[in-house]
Amino acid sequence: MKFVHHTVLSKETVALLAAGPGKTILDGTLGGGGHALALLDTGARVVGIDQDPAALETARSRLQGRDVVIAHGNFRDARAVLDSLGVGEVDGALVDLGVSSPQLDDPSRGFSFREGGPLDMRMDPTRGRPLSERLDEWDEKALARILDSLGEERFARKIAREIHRAWSQHKLADTRELADLVAAAIPRKAWPPKIHPATRTFQALRIAVNDELGALSEWLVQLPRIVSRGGRAAAISFHSLEDRLVKQGFAKLATGCICPPDLPVCACGRTAQWKVLTRKPVEAAPDELERNPRARSARLRAVERLS
Repeated sequence: MKFVHHTVLSKETVALLAAGPGKTILDGTLGGGGHALALLDTGARVVGIDQDPAALETARSRLQGRDVVIAHGNFRDARAVLDSLGVGEVDGALVDLGVSSPQLDDPSRGFSFREGGPLDMRMDPTRGRPLSERLDEWDEKALARILDSLGEERFARKIAREIHRAWSQHKLADTRELADLVAAAIPRKAWPPKIHPATRTFQALRIAVNDELGALSEWLVQLPRIVSRGGRAAAISFHSLEDRLVKQGFAKLATGCICPPDLPVCACGRTAQWKVLTRKPVEAAPDELERNPRARSARLRAVERLS
């Protein structure tokens, strides 16, 4: 399947990263190259990383002949990838989180609950362990914790019980059967009105399989070793868990004095090294939502490293 992805918040991202001639921007989730193309059009140089080989193939074809360097990897290893490419600090760093449209729409990737596909869910099918292997090691309690904490699923315990039972009895063959099982475990009157009843469960399992929140946390911690002074970082998230982590991570970077508020004089000597550029997340404009309804949940935040 061709990797065709609708880039979200493209203009807003380029503006917040202050991309332009002479600047190098790290795109940690290159995808189909949409954000990279917009950044390149400003005259910036782009270093693109992605863990999905299908995305990399599309990006290489789309960006051929442009000032871009492309590498296979996870943005959690951004510093190591940059080192391997001989790139020092960059002027901007971007991650576009979550699952992409091509990954969702391709049944063979195991993300879709509309068509039957393998119980995989790996964003990088060349590494890690698929969902099927994880189900061998997760007991009912572990499953319930995952569905509750990563999917915010009200019926986590009941769904976990049904998944564990079916898997133990070898009655769960593909994603369609998993989706049907989840839907049956949720009372019909409690089905969400605008999304498939298995959406939260699939989200939670995908995040767990790919350790998405762990990767994001590591990227946030690495930013002072990635972004140069005067440079910027931006993150696009698609659900509250990601957005909360980005908001807290950026706020921590921008924190100065950490002395108790009743202390008359600062004793820690800490000064803010970063500035938050988005007090509230930037959301898609109505015209973008009309073109791409999946952009409705996108939230963009940015931070600047002070000179």
